Amino acid sequence: MLDNLEVLCHSSIRITGEKTIYIDPYEIKEEYHDADVIFCTHAHNDHFSPQDILKVKSEDSFIVIVEDNVTDALKLGFKPHFITVVKPNYKFYVNGIEFYTTPAYNTNKPFHPKDNEWVGYVITLNNIRYYISGDTDHLPELDNIECDVALLPVAGTYTMDYFEAAELANKIKPKYAIPTHYGSIVGIESDPINFVRSLHRDIEGKILMK
Repeated sequence: MLDNLEVLCHSSIRITGEKTIYIDPYEIKEEYHDADVIFCTHAHNDHFSPQDILKVKSEDSFIVIVEDNVTDALKLGFKPHFITVVKPNYKFYVNGIEFYTTPAYNTNKPFHPKDNEWVGYVITLNNIRYYISGDTDHLPELDNIECDVALLPVAGTYTMDYFEAAELANKIKPKYAIPTHYGSIVGIESDPINFVRSLHRDIEGKILMK
């Protein structure tokens, strides 16, 4: 179930198979130019990074973004019919990929206001449901998410810390829980380790970032 999943850096995720998708491409090391769909969770430059989007974008790539990034996407060469603008709590179907959006915001810090309507995603690919939370705290609205693989931020400061992320994982009970959002900008080496240790025994925690 994890064979086609990579955590490249920070919150940058690549999933291959039926399609090749990227979520929040950041500090991309190679010129891939193979994206069928690029998903961005919000407007911060470690999640919508123009130079990294261009490294994965092909002529036929679709991009899924929040309203704040529409002008940026047009500047990067995406034609309007290749751009899907999203808000929380909606279902979509883009380039053969089914997904829905989830809320992503802070409850006790100012970095990701609820009013911005930034998002996480539950994406179905290869018959697997991947939940990519985006930059969020543990919200009551997230406790009923159904997914096979959950990718959650663990380093605190701007998002959940590892204990809060594990609490969310233990609520939604994916088969696998993967830590993200650490190592480059925020977090310490023990954050992903402690996240995995805090998971319920029925959830398999995997550290995929190299």
